[in-house]
This record gives sequence, C-alpha cells and structure tokens, in this order.
Amino acid sequence: MNVPEDLLYTNDHEWLRLEGDTAYVGITDFAQGELGDIVFIEIETVGDTLNKEDVFGTIEAVKTVSDMFMPVSGEVLEMNTNLEESPEVVNKDPYGKGWMVKISISNPDEIKELLTPEKYKALL
Repeated sequence: MNVPEDLLYTNDHEWLRLEGDTAYVGITDFAQGELGDIVFIEIETVGDTLNKEDVFGTIEAVKTVSDMFMPVSGEVLEMNTNLEESPEVVNKDPYGKGWMVKISISNPDEIKELLTPEKYKALL
C-alpha cells in the first residue's frame, strides 16, 4: 500500500498536499483499490466555498458510486480537467496525475486534525 510521507490524510481516504495557502486533494491508493476501475468523476463545486467534510464531488467505478469529502474548509479553485477524459488515471497515479481539486484553505487550524502518514497506515 502506497502512503506517501509528504501528504496528510482523512478517515474517508482522501489525501491533502499543502502548497502554502493552497492544497491539492485526491483519493488514496487504498480508496482507488477498493473502488476498482474508475469510469467517471463529477466535480461541480469549482468556485464554491465548502466546509470540512462537505461533498466536493463524486467518483464512479464499475461497481459503485462514492462521494468525495473536503479534508479541510476552503474554496475549490480548480478541478483536474484531465480526469474528464481519463478518469482511470486515478487508478494508475492517485497521488500525482490523479489529483481531484485544488483548494484555497480557509481554516488552517483544521490541518492539525488530519492524519499523519503513520496514523493513516494504522487506520488501514
């Protein structure tokens, strides 16, 4: 199981990569493995300000549809438009080319509530 050391994680299997006041968000290697072959990703929240744990989009796999949750509060600045044409990238590269959204963090204190790689590994 791939759990990069430079990311933070949620109990719902999203990851967050901090870059100053912004962050990239995606789903973990564990999540994509559980979902199976990803066939469609819908994110209609670009420009919206969402609270921590609000749904920012849905991900559809061959066997199920799942909501994706904000790891921290913030504005959704952009989505990864490459996923519209190639959602399967999430299966191949969930921590790189398979990122979902870029957000502007509105409550930096919430970052402290995210899981370290060690705590996320223990959750698995």
